[in-house]
Amino acid sequence: MPPPLQAHRLFISHRRLPTPARRRFTAVSSVQSAPATTSAPGPATSSILSIRESLLSGERTAADITSEYLSRLRRTEPSLRSFIHVADAAAEREAEELDRRIASGEKDAVGPLAGVLVGVKDNLCTANMPSTGGSRILDGYRPAYDATAVRRLREAGAIVVGKTNLDEFGMGSTTEGSAFQVTTNPWDDSRVPGGSSGGSASAVSARQCVVSLGSDTGGSVRQPASFCGVVGLKPTYGRVSRFGLMAYASSLDVVGCFGSSVFDTATILSVVAGHDKMDSTSSLQDVPDYASELVSLDLLESKPLNGLRIGIIQETLGEGVDTGVISSIKDAASHLERLGSVVEEVSLPSFSLGLPAYYILASSEASSNLSRYDGIRYGRQVSADDLNEIYGESRANGLGHEVKMRILMGTYALSSGYYDAYYKRAQQVRTLVKESFKGALERYDILISPAASSAAYKIGEKINDPLAMYSGDIMTVNVNLAGLPALVVPCGFVEGGAAGLPVGLQMIGSPFSEGNLLRVGHIFEQTLQNFSFVPPLLAER
Repeated sequence: MPPPLQAHRLFISHRRLPTPARRRFTAVSSVQSAPATTSAPGPATSSILSIRESLLSGERTAADITSEYLSRLRRTEPSLRSFIHVADAAAEREAEELDRRIASGEKDAVGPLAGVLVGVKDNLCTANMPSTGGSRILDGYRPAYDATAVRRLREAGAIVVGKTNLDEFGMGSTTEGSAFQVTTNPWDDSRVPGGSSGGSASAVSARQCVVSLGSDTGGSVRQPASFCGVVGLKPTYGRVSRFGLMAYASSLDVVGCFGSSVFDTATILSVVAGHDKMDSTSSLQDVPDYASELVSLDLLESKPLNGLRIGIIQETLGEGVDTGVISSIKDAASHLERLGSVVEEVSLPSFSLGLPAYYILASSEASSNLSRYDGIRYGRQVSADDLNEIYGESRANGLGHEVKMRILMGTYALSSGYYDAYYKRAQQVRTLVKESFKGALERYDILISPAASSAAYKIGEKINDPLAMYSGDIMTVNVNLAGLPALVVPCGFVEGGAAGLPVGLQMIGSPFSEGNLLRVGHIFEQTLQNFSFVPPLLAER
């Protein structure tokens, strides 16, 4: 049995990044890996704003907009396989109804998300649509209700276009763990889109929908956002209701969102965030209008981030991280300095402890949460002679290999004689991680790091090496253990594929500081030059 956790002294060391008077960050350009352009691409624009303005002006109808996205989805879906279920007929009917309401002059017909097509990760319940969690055990299951986040999107006028693919019950980092299909990356269809929200990230990247919802238990929004070159937001734990989200690890699960711009992501967060009486862990804190706090490019000062203090986590730029990723992150940090911020290195010695603690805690909670899938109350049932055999055969046939392995790991960690050695010890490490972040964020406004240690890798490359796949989560799991918000914005490219592979910059903030992260991310996005995060898949068609 492992020895009990020994007392740790918590140290947070700070080292200023090189400035003109000090040793300076060496910026290594990665522009040559970016897609070739004849002129410098402009900043990311808001698809939501564009749709809203075209509807209000009468320039376009909701039916036209829906037809455009559905046409693109039908062309690209055979190669991407982002969606498990496409509700195209329902989307067309909702768009026509919206046009009718606008034409009749109905008050408030054009809500904040009117005509916006949204993809929903298939572990979020949707009324009258399949909700499988990516698992055969729920094949054909149709909930009688919408998850709170989905309901709020619909109330704001959004059109749910379908359910996106995922690793089974959110357990995976590639979307290869889906029981139904393997999703590919729009930048290179021989590569993974990340996971577990790979379908949601791929769909937004390929403009199959405008925005999408995902869930983030240990990086399942942020890592796919990095791999697919889109914006991904993991809110503070409790900022968005978990009601209707299929539970994986209840103390870590968060509903997150994807967009092709920071503005769109901020708009979605404003709609889905807020207290929900159906979720006792949801926060009572007021929800600001995040998008209204973002400043357009033409109104920015020459040093719009003047006075902002940024800490770059030293442990995320060392061994095990691809050199191209490190170069992109250093270039991004230099760009933030040019915008007026002060960037310093900060060491979080507990950072490496988070990964094993996360997998013990997440697996332990999953072993309890997934006990509900027994083939009796709902889901696939295997016929057998007695009750125990029904339970055993239904779960054996309905659950995938990765899910079974994590259930076994969690059950073992919670078993008599091992609880203190594993689960209790992991909770103590979680406290260390929280305190480490708290100390760093008392000195810095935000912390930054890569969102993943590499760009997207080949399909099948790590599927038979679970330890290698798990180690890829090291950049993200600590944020979930601490319950903090984090935003990923595309920041550069590395070599790979036909046109380079995108790299994401992760920005981490204090609890409920999403507004600050979105403001910084928006400025970074609007001022980043010479990059276009539109995959070649779209240019080819």
